[in-house]
Amino acid sequence: MSESPRKPFLYIVVCAAGIADEVGKLIASAQERQWDVGVIATPHALPFLDVPEIETQTGFQIRSAWRSPGDDRPLPPADAIVVAPATFNTINKWAAGFADNLALAVLCEAHGMGIATAALPYVNSALAAHPAYRRSLVDLREMGVLIGSYDPHRPKAGGGADRFRWEEALDLLAPFVPGAEAAANPPPRVSP
Repeated sequence: MSESPRKPFLYIVVCAAGIADEVGKLIASAQERQWDVGVIATPHALPFLDVPEIETQTGFQIRSAWRSPGDDRPLPPADAIVVAPATFNTINKWAAGFADNLALAVLCEAHGMGIATAALPYVNSALAAHPAYRRSLVDLREMGVLIGSYDPHRPKAGGGADRFRWEEALDLLAPFVPGAEAAANPPPRVSP
């Protein structure tokens, strides 16, 4: 009797933003496309999440801190990574090579390991106007990170959740991950 092939494994890195509580939409969409999913949250993202609900949905504990030496690895190796919502802070620290929390360390390592990675920025227009943010997006693209198309929302207004396309990350990754079902629609073009 032969074993069924392993599904591709997706890490979803969640950052602290008002729409983080909707990450279940991305998890469900990934599972519909035959991904297994594990969530890694930045330390500040945890209060935004319904941890028990996400852990039930994925079948894995949410990771937010390093494991102790000798502990089992709680997640299988990633075939791909999505950062959503990707905040101003995480984008800039990631591009600069900071690894001061588990989520950033995973993202920084992914580049050297050749893991396909997509980011869906979620920032307001005032932060998006900062020169460091623009440089960081350029640097991440040069590293091969696929960047989503979200248009920044107004400062101090929150929102934009209705325009945030969680599944766009899966569309971006589909051509780069063998075994992942491609989306019904072709992925949007990403400008360099």
